[in-house]
Parts: sequence; structure tokens; C-alpha cells
Amino acid sequence: MAVSRRTVLSALPAIAGLASRPAQAGAAVQAGDPLGVRGDFPVASTSLFLNSAYITPTPTPVMEAGRAFADAKGTAPIVLGDMLRRTEEVRAQYARLINASPDEIAFLAATSEGENVVANSLKPGRGDNVVIDELHYESEFVLYSQFAKTTGVELRIAKAKGGAVTVKELEPLVNGRTKLVSVAWVSHQNGYRHDMKAVADLAHAHGAFCYTDGIQAVGMVPVDVKAAGVDAMCIGTYKWVLGAYGVAPFYVRRESASRLTPDRYGWKSSEKQLGPTDFQIYANAKRFEYATPAFGPIYQLGAGLSYVERVGVARIETHTVALAHRLQKGLRTLGFDVLTPDGNRSSIVAFRVTKPQDAINKVLADSKTSVSLRENGTQIRVSPALFNTDADIDRFLTVAEGLK
Repeated sequence: MAVSRRTVLSALPAIAGLASRPAQAGAAVQAGDPLGVRGDFPVASTSLFLNSAYITPTPTPVMEAGRAFADAKGTAPIVLGDMLRRTEEVRAQYARLINASPDEIAFLAATSEGENVVANSLKPGRGDNVVIDELHYESEFVLYSQFAKTTGVELRIAKAKGGAVTVKELEPLVNGRTKLVSVAWVSHQNGYRHDMKAVADLAHAHGAFCYTDGIQAVGMVPVDVKAAGVDAMCIGTYKWVLGAYGVAPFYVRRESASRLTPDRYGWKSSEKQLGPTDFQIYANAKRFEYATPAFGPIYQLGAGLSYVERVGVARIETHTVALAHRLQKGLRTLGFDVLTPDGNRSSIVAFRVTKPQDAINKVLADSKTSVSLRENGTQIRVSPALFNTDADIDRFLTVAEGLK
């Protein structure tokens, strides 16, 4: 997998000093801002920010939570017991968001850590295969290509048709020697949203484990891990759940937990001390937590989850998907080759460009537009969020005329 798949942020305007702005008391619903949130996102007043699939800007309540934690550590450090209690509250918040139980959630450090736990636990080797698709994130290509070199496992990659990978494309690759089927719930490349229930059913029909990278889905669209039937999912929290870096909730279905084993242990692995040197390790997802977590980002995650919960993920989906569809229609009208399937239900849209990269960068910089320029400058990815508006999409379509 070429490094060119890595997201490149293009023309992100300088936003130094925004964190010092006073927080909004709560934005009122206004024309063009149906979710009533725009006033809580300082970035919306400084640029045309349509790059939330890269990094979603945090609203003022999350910024305040981060500042409050840092201030407390400097003036009156929060005691460990209080931080652990808050961690359990945030664990329950996240579990509620994805329809899981709190004991099915562990806090890791990054999305890719979750899939590494899965891959190392399943121990795929010679004669086995792992099935992914070409719309996956680059970590999976690095991870499983290394597994192929070191263990002999076969990496099978389903090709996209018309920007989509359905079960029809995956099915011929899955058999009784498939250890794992892994896809991104929503692709970072073009926003394609998988039918996760169908993918999980396919994997389970052959005895395979089903993992999904949910970082581009959770918080943008409703995610129900029970209804989907996935065995495990991990997400970083600096995108659609409006959090920070350093904490990544890892869902492990209770019925599938016995198939995964930790590769490291520490004080947080222990549910109970049975003797001086005898410990009962958690049997659920919590056993993948072994050391002191990133408490600051956990506090920020709690604020982000509260914000998302207050607005409502279903409302966020309705609003942002409508913006994406408006964008797709406008880009096609302008004659661009849109790489996102028509009617796709996520807020990510990708399209091809032929203009030289330096010329594209100038157009974006001059218009204070932030999007992702990808694939060696041949593609642009646009990703409106809950604070964006119809007017933002119309502004971008005007900018896009200069990208032809």
C-alpha cells in the first residue's frame, strides 16, 4: 500500500489563539444552522472547514474540559479514585452510544492498537487467510503484509466496484481458512458505508472473526454493534466524537472475548487480588487495559460524547448526509469524477482532480478552504460536519470551479 494513501491536510488556515476565545453558552438554532451548533465551533468563523474526516474541530465545551483538567493538575491535582470513577462514567457513555455494555469497552491508545490486538490474538498463519478490502485504512495493509511475511498468512483484498465493496465482492475471498474479515465501517478514502450486518454474517458463516475500524462512523452515523453483529471495533476519538488524541475505545463483543488474549499486563489488568502474587485478570474487554490511561483525553471524550448525545447522532447523520448529497450533485454538475457512490449515506465525498497540485493548493489557500488533498494530489476529499451548512457547500462548489 503506497504511502500516498495517507491523508494530507491541504490549506488548513492558521487557528492559533482560538482556544482562548470564550465558550458559547449554547448556540441557538438559526436559519442554515438546523442543529444549533455552529456558534460552538470557533473554526467555522475563520475558514471554510470541510475536513472533519481528517481532524474534527472540537466545540468549546470540549476545549473547556481539556483546559479544566490541565488547570486542575497544576493547582489541585485530581485524585486517582476520582479519575477512575470518571473513566467508568465515560466508558458507560460510549457504550450507550454504540449499544454495548460497559464491560465490553476497553480504553486503548489508538485505533490501530485494537486491530493489532485482534490480529495477534487470532494468530493467522500459513494456510490461513485474512480478508480486507481496498477501501480500508493503510494500517491494515501494513499490518497484514507484515503478517504475510512473518507467518505466511495470505492477505486477500476485495476490489471496489463503482466505489463500493459489497458482500458480493467479499464472498469469493472468504472460506473455511479465513481467520478474519476486516473492513472500515465507513471508508476514509471515499466515505463508502459498509453494510456491517452483511459483512459480519458472511464472516461468521465461515467461522471467521469480524473486526471493523469505526473511526469514520461513530458520531457521524448511528452505530449499533449488537444489530451489526461485529466481534470487535476500535475508534480514535479525535474525529466525529469530538475528543482528543491518546484514547481509543475498543469494543469486544462479550461472546467473542474468549477468542482474544492480551499481550501485556499491568495493574489495570487485575480485577481482584487473590494473594500476594496471585491476581484474577478481567475476563471481559477490560483486560486489555494494563496501565494508567490518558485521563485528560478521557475527560475531553466525556465532554465530546455529551455534546454528540445532546445533539443526537440521528440528527447529525440527517444533516451531514444531506450536505454530502448536495455536494455530490454539485460536483457532478461541474463535470468532476466523483469517487463516492451515488446515494451513499456518510458525510465524506471524494472526487478526482487533474489540475497541478501547487495550483490546487493556491486556490484552497486563497479561499481559506480546508479539505484533504490525497493520492499524490489527484483526489480531493471533502467531509462536512455537524457545524457546516448548505451555504458552506455552495461556497465550496464555487471554489471547486477553480479546481478544474
